[in-house]
Amino acid sequence: MTRADQEPAVRCRGLTKHYGSGNERVDALRGVDLDVRIGELLMLVGPSGCGKTTLISIITAILDQDEGTCEVLGRDIGRMTESERTRFRGGAVGFVFQAFNLLPALTAAENVSVPLLVSGVAREVAEKRARSVLEEVGLGARADALPRKLSGGQQQRVAIGRALVHDPKLVVCDEPTSNLDAKTGHEMMDILRGVARASGRTLIVVTHDNRIFSYADRIARMEDGRIVEVGRQGAPS
Repeated sequence: MTRADQEPAVRCRGLTKHYGSGNERVDALRGVDLDVRIGELLMLVGPSGCGKTTLISIITAILDQDEGTCEVLGRDIGRMTESERTRFRGGAVGFVFQAFNLLPALTAAENVSVPLLVSGVAREVAEKRARSVLEEVGLGARADALPRKLSGGQQQRVAIGRALVHDPKLVVCDEPTSNLDAKTGHEMMDILRGVARASGRTLIVVTHDNRIFSYADRIARMEDGRIVEVGRQGAPS
């Protein structure tokens, strides 16, 4: 079976989401349909306020949709209990944020090991896995460094390691290169595309950074709460 023949990693149909009511009502999503294929890197782009953050929050089981369905890795997000959602996020999803969100008192290896420790993995096992992941992202030599001793690009590598340490099948990145210069941003995308996809993971990258569009398998463009086109390098498919 080829990748194209497989069930998608993410399947959204008719998603709607609004905030507030009456004159204060804001329709964040207006019937979103989107498939994200297993093993692909899909970029989600569009102007601020178009619904990108709301959409990925539903996909990652942080928010409920008002209407429609969202199936992720074979699970219907809308049918999960709150405890199931928490376990799902902790086991199946990795997050890379615009802000690195590293704990300043912990070393790189300790920061990377946090998701495993939270899940109940023994400290020795968690740190061994963290050091292995830091080697994968090219930061093995700085595993014992505190965040303040690392450059912005190195801190982002730690953040990527933390997102991958529990071997998630879906990795969601929110503006991962916006705080980085062009060279470092391309290095980060090389790492994300290489390390994450090596195990057949699916990546969704929310970005305004057109410097990295060439890394996408497909680009989904949002406007006013809707997906308006999906294609390669912005070309409709």
